[in-house]
Amino acid sequence: MDKPTICVEPLSLVQGQSEPALWSVSLESVLNEKAEEHNNTPAVIFPWQNKQLSFAQLRQRGQLVAASLLRTGAQHGDCVGIIAGNRYEYLEVFLGGGLIGCKVLVLNNTYRPWELRHALERTECRILFLAPTIGSRSLIEHVDLLSSSSSQGSLPSLIQIVFYGDSPTNVTMKHQNYDEFTSFMKVDSDKLDKWEFWRRSVQPSNTLSFQLTSGTTGAPKVAMLSHLSMLNNARFVGLRLGITSTDVICCPPPLFHCFGLVMGFLAGLIHGSTVVFPSDYFNADAVLDSVYRHQCTTLLGVPTMFIAELEALQSRNDRIISLRKGLIAGSTISHTLMNRLSKSMGLSEMTIAYGMTETAPVSFMSAADDAPNKRNETVGRVMPHTQAKVINQLGETLPRGVRGELCVSGYGLQKGYLKNKAKTAEVMKFDKDGILWMHTGDECVIDSEGYCRVTGRIKDIIIRGGENIFPAEIEERLIAHPAVSEASVVGVRDVKYGEVVACFLKRALQQVDRPTTEEMQSWVNDVMSRSKTPQYVFWVGDGGVCEDFPTTGSGKHQKHLLREIGNQLVRC
Repeated sequence: MDKPTICVEPLSLVQGQSEPALWSVSLESVLNEKAEEHNNTPAVIFPWQNKQLSFAQLRQRGQLVAASLLRTGAQHGDCVGIIAGNRYEYLEVFLGGGLIGCKVLVLNNTYRPWELRHALERTECRILFLAPTIGSRSLIEHVDLLSSSSSQGSLPSLIQIVFYGDSPTNVTMKHQNYDEFTSFMKVDSDKLDKWEFWRRSVQPSNTLSFQLTSGTTGAPKVAMLSHLSMLNNARFVGLRLGITSTDVICCPPPLFHCFGLVMGFLAGLIHGSTVVFPSDYFNADAVLDSVYRHQCTTLLGVPTMFIAELEALQSRNDRIISLRKGLIAGSTISHTLMNRLSKSMGLSEMTIAYGMTETAPVSFMSAADDAPNKRNETVGRVMPHTQAKVINQLGETLPRGVRGELCVSGYGLQKGYLKNKAKTAEVMKFDKDGILWMHTGDECVIDSEGYCRVTGRIKDIIIRGGENIFPAEIEERLIAHPAVSEASVVGVRDVKYGEVVACFLKRALQQVDRPTTEEMQSWVNDVMSRSKTPQYVFWVGDGGVCEDFPTTGSGKHQKHLLREIGNQLVRC
C-alpha cells in the first residue's frame, strides 16, 4: 500500500538576491565618485530658496562645512545636530559631518522645545544647526529654552548654535549665523593634519547618522545607522525604483526622516539623478509647481501627501505630462487611489516601500513590473542582501500565508539604540544559528511568491471579546469608499467586549454629501463580519473630534492619540 503524500507548506523565510555585491564604502568615497562622474550636472534644487547645487558643488560645500566644524572644535565621533526644514544647507551639514566622522543627528522639525532639549542631552550634541522658522512656525521658544538650559549647565556638551539666516536677539549662549560659520574658505594650516587624519579614520561601519524613531507609541529612541547601511539601502532603493541619471526626482518628504534623506537625497546622489526639494515644509501646491517647472519624472511621498497633491491638482487647469514613477512609503494604497494617481498625475509606475528607521530603512519594496494587485496590496519582495521571516509568539518561523511578526536581518540593521542596551535587546535578538534579527513589531504575511503584506502593528490589534481584529484590512475597505480620502481604525474601550472598532475618517474634497454612520457601517459589513464593522464613526474636522489626523513628522497616524480621543468621545 502506498504511503499517503504529506504536503508541507514552505516557511515564511525569504532571502534577497546576493547581486549586486554590497558596497563597503564611506560617504566621502561615494561623494567623490559622483562629483567626478557628474561634475556640473545639477544634483539638488531648492526652488523655494532659488538655489541649486551641482554634484561638484555638493562636494565642495560639504568639504567647507567639514573644515568649519573642525575649526569650531568638532572632532571625529562627535554629534552634530540639525533642526530645520528641507533646505540646501541641511545637506551641506550632513555631508560635512559625515566627511570627518561626526554622527549627524537629524531632528524632527515638529519637536516641542523640551523634546529638542532632551534629544540634545541624550546624544551629547556638540554643535546644533537651527532654522529660527520652518514654514510659518517659529522656533524662538526652542532657542530660549536652549539658552536658559545652557546657562544653567544642563547642556554641557553643546558648545554652539549655528542659525540659518539672521540670529535671533537675546541669545545668551555662543552662536553665529551659517554664513559666518562657513566664511573660511579653506582648512587652516594647523588643522590640515587633523583634517586628513579624521578623513582617513572614517570607516564604512562607523555611525553616519543618529535617527530618532518616530515615537508613535512612546518616547523616541536614537537609532544608530552606519555609512554602509544607509548608502547601500539608498542604492538598492534606486535600483528597484529604476532611477537613472536622466531622472528628476521630486522629494517632498522631510530630510529628518529616512524617506527624504536616504530614499530621496542619497538615492539620487548615488544614481546621478537630480533631486528637487519643493519647500521647507510640505506644501502640495509647491510640489505641483516644482513638478511642472523642473519636469520631474519621479515623485516620492506618503499616502497623505499624494492625496493632498491630487486635491490641489483639481483646482488647476495644468496637465502633468512628465511624471512616470512614484514611490509611496508608510502603507499600501487602495486600487482607487492607485488609479487616480495614474490617471490624474501620470504615475503609471507606482511602487511601495516598507521598512523602519532601524533597518536603514527599506527591507521590502515592490517593482514597476509587478502585477497590479501585488503593487498596491503588498509591499513587494525582500530587498537584496536582506533576509526576512514571519514568526509566532514562540519565535517559530510560520508557514507561508500565516500571519505573525515580521523579523528582518542583514546589512541594514541599526548598530543599536544609543545608550539603551535594554531596548536594543528587546528588539534585536540572535537566533539559534547566530543570526541577528530585528523584530519589527509589525504583523505581516508572506505569500507563496514571496510578497509581503503588512496587516498592522501588533500593538494596534483590536481584541474584541477575545477575537483579534486587524485595523489595516478595515482601513483598506474604508478608503475604497469614494467619499473617504483617509482612514484610521483603532480600538476604544467597551464594557461588554473590552474593545470595539472605531474609525476616524477624512472626507474626499470632491464629495459634497458625507455618508452617514449607518452607510459607512453598511459599506464595511457588506464584505466583512459584523465584529469588524466600526461601532463608532468619527469624521476628522468635526467639532470635538480633531481638526486633522495627529501625525508624526514623517506623516504616520499616531494611533495612540486617536485611541485617547476615541475613548474621550465614547465617554461623552
